[in-house]
Amino acid sequence: MIRKAVCTACAIAFTFLMACSARSQQVVNIWPGVAPGSEHWTQKERTIENTPVGTVIFNVVTPTLTAYLPERTKANRTGVIIAPGGAFVALAISLESNDVARWLRERGIAAFVLKYRIVEKRGEGIPANMEMDEAGKYAIADGIQALKVVRQNAAEWGVSPDRVGFMGFSAGAMVTSGALLQRAAAARPNFAAMIYGAPFGRMPAIPAKLPPMFMAWAQDDAVALGPINKFHDALKSAGHKPEVHIFNAGGHGFGMRKQGTSSDHWIDAFYYWLEAQGFTKEAGR
Repeated sequence: MIRKAVCTACAIAFTFLMACSARSQQVVNIWPGVAPGSEHWTQKERTIENTPVGTVIFNVVTPTLTAYLPERTKANRTGVIIAPGGAFVALAISLESNDVARWLRERGIAAFVLKYRIVEKRGEGIPANMEMDEAGKYAIADGIQALKVVRQNAAEWGVSPDRVGFMGFSAGAMVTSGALLQRAAAARPNFAAMIYGAPFGRMPAIPAKLPPMFMAWAQDDAVALGPINKFHDALKSAGHKPEVHIFNAGGHGFGMRKQGTSSDHWIDAFYYWLEAQGFTKEAGR
């Protein structure tokens, strides 16, 4: 009888843990059917683990969202879509997304990792005849669609539709800016964070009214300083005052890597900023 009771208790505990796990991490396709504009893409998605920047994904054709949902007792009904970087030919999915998502989930924030479409990798970067605006248009379309999906599923995922933010790293920050600068104000995220990235092509029009913005980069970034400064200046010229953190060191692509520099704590600064905006308190309080 004792053994049977123990086995029954173990089974119940296992079922409970599986249910929690299923709730805390779900993967959904963001488009019904084939994503528009890439119907004839034939590249095969592949994943490489244990690279210098963690797990990296190439040749994404089918964009998805992976939901990292906090325990219901911790959840504050804020959600953040996270777009990793990778120059639109790769996704640094662990360093710049999954690790961030887990950090936010532990603090009651629902995180949604966006695996967006990227062009087929040939050589080291985007094809020579393709500009960043052309390469990034699929990712930006996926980012805008991801916002719709999260808001449509807000009740199921325990998120308030008016507390959905967007965060991006490097090229993912360009995806974030594409969602942020939409003409329709209601379609924009409720806040946006651009980490060592910005529009890398032509500068888009900056609307007069935008939701709260957070930006962070390092002074020794050898990749993105030009576009970041240009975008920051454009925001200021349009009358905006984004929260800005410029670290002495950290380079490009620091993500969640610990290097012993002040940039190691960018995510703490982001959380304190969210706190000041009221997004860390439970909705309605």
